[in-house]
Amino acid sequence: MKVLIFGATGMVGQGVLRECLLDPGISQVVALVREPSLPAHSKLREVVHTDFFDYRVVEPELTGLDACFFCLGVSAAGLSEAEYRRLTHDLTLAAAETLARLNPAMTFVYVSGAGTDSTEQGRTMWARVKGRTENALRRLPFQAVYLFRPGLIQPLHGIRSRTGWYQAIYTVLGPCFPLLRRLFPKAILTTEELGRAMLCVARDGAPTAILEAADLIALGASPARAAAP
Repeated sequence: MKVLIFGATGMVGQGVLRECLLDPGISQVVALVREPSLPAHSKLREVVHTDFFDYRVVEPELTGLDACFFCLGVSAAGLSEAEYRRLTHDLTLAAAETLARLNPAMTFVYVSGAGTDSTEQGRTMWARVKGRTENALRRLPFQAVYLFRPGLIQPLHGIRSRTGWYQAIYTVLGPCFPLLRRLFPKAILTTEELGRAMLCVARDGAPTAILEAADLIALGASPARAAAP
């Protein structure tokens, strides 16, 4: 498979990228980035692009792809609903609409969030916007769309969040993760499990389009790999 990753430098994207590079079934990984920053790898091609609302100049780089793992996201903290909608719904749909036109047989995987509001009518702003985004994606003519709603994610293999206050939380929680996973085995997943779950649905599909943390943990529960990249 040839796959495309948005957000490969973020915490979730780093985890997905690692699993893609390790997986012998992935022949090529295209990472769309604003500036080159990823480590060199024989399967990895970085495509530098600065305008994530307009893809006309890079369309030739976005064809012939089997799956897209969309891992971009921003915190709603400090943003108005209009600002958050532009950076979440509008930005995601700009990419997805382009890809649906260029690769109608593609599987599109969107990292949403636990508590997303599919009705688009709830009181929580970010949940409404995420719900609107999910619903819009499901209407696009992809072969399949999967909406991942992870809760707390444990970063592994040296992966760090690029958002300072997120990383501060992960640093504090680091020693507690083993206990938290025992107490809440269906609520906390790792970057490794999340990446493997993405590869699983891209290859084999899933029973439902919306996948919560427990579903993702089950999908990502494949045997440990023998070697790191």
